[in-house]
Amino acid sequence: MLVVQKYGGSSVADKEKILNVANKIKKRVENGEKIVVIVSAMGKTTDELINIAKSISKKPHPREMDMLLTTGEQISIALLSIALNEIGIKAKSFNAFQVNILTTHDFTKARIKNINSKKILKELEKNSVVIIAGFQGITEDGDLTTLGRGGSDTSAVAIAAKLNTSCEIYSDVDGVYTCDPKIVPNAKKLKYITYDDMLELSSLGAKVLHSRAVELAKKYNVKLYCASSFVEKEGTWVVSKLPEWMEEPVVTGATVEKNQIKITINDLPEDNKILKKIFDVLSENKINIDMISLFTYNNAFHLSFSVLNDLKETIEDSIKSVAPNLKFSYQGTFDKVSIVGVGMKSSPGVASRFFEVLSKNDIIPELVTTSEIKISVLVTKNKSEILLKKLAEEFDLGS
Repeated sequence: MLVVQKYGGSSVADKEKILNVANKIKKRVENGEKIVVIVSAMGKTTDELINIAKSISKKPHPREMDMLLTTGEQISIALLSIALNEIGIKAKSFNAFQVNILTTHDFTKARIKNINSKKILKELEKNSVVIIAGFQGITEDGDLTTLGRGGSDTSAVAIAAKLNTSCEIYSDVDGVYTCDPKIVPNAKKLKYITYDDMLELSSLGAKVLHSRAVELAKKYNVKLYCASSFVEKEGTWVVSKLPEWMEEPVVTGATVEKNQIKITINDLPEDNKILKKIFDVLSENKINIDMISLFTYNNAFHLSFSVLNDLKETIEDSIKSVAPNLKFSYQGTFDKVSIVGVGMKSSPGVASRFFEVLSKNDIIPELVTTSEIKISVLVTKNKSEILLKKLAEEFDLGS
């Protein structure tokens, strides 16, 4: 039996944790499994490398940043391979170049185009474990790239899809919860969650799985399992649909995504072309615009949208490159609070209950966005955790 496992930075943060992971893998191998392991950089290595680079240059060249950051995973894969071989498990480590994880040329945020699965399968004939550096790839020109934050999850799911097997994600979290247990202590741990619900929760700030990884899993029907590398507790399965015996909840989970800002551009000319230019340039710069409000007044457009706070400079530079005379105003920082649930499609009245919670707690949202399976509001930071707790009570997200 073949399985793909991914271990995050906290799981391999030091020698003891690397040995713990090696022993977990050994037990599986002794049960007759072949394992492809995807590993992140140790602990805070990536953050430390970024800080060093930024102490030298405020805007390090993206290609050189990728050249720098790919070193982190190379350390952890080699150490894990050494640990496994030391305890009698035949293992071999590989970076992205060696297994030809082909990506686009978008440095610091590349996307995977193809993976040489034949190379991986050939190495599994000679080894019980193949260890591959997550988070990284290589272009057709031979440049190293990184996949952006959460990229190791994406690497693992992509490799599992290519090998037509399941993928296990191990971190310091023992599964997917309805809410952040640090804010809602009695949040329920879910045994099963659908791709759609997990995708929304991940994109709205839940940090168990990266949204790109869930998107890939859904596309290629890769069964995902999330659990802790530190405790032997049952985790959470991410599946295409819930088991037939399970009643689908109206709301599956609620999240808080912190450090959002609201950007407003006033007095845009009443011209659709200027809006197209703005959103085109933001798309070209890989900036995800979140909540959008657009209205007309006195023959002019007024546009507001929310983004992560650390994107403010990039957004201003991008928009001024196509419309240099526009005036910006910034408000915040805010937090985005959301509820998610595929069951909302068939349950009328969810929006009414949501806004009743807002009203009862004197919370006025700055922006609102909705879809068939989510409602999100931008609120002041001092209200976000209060709102999350009240929503957990309203929609029975606590145990």
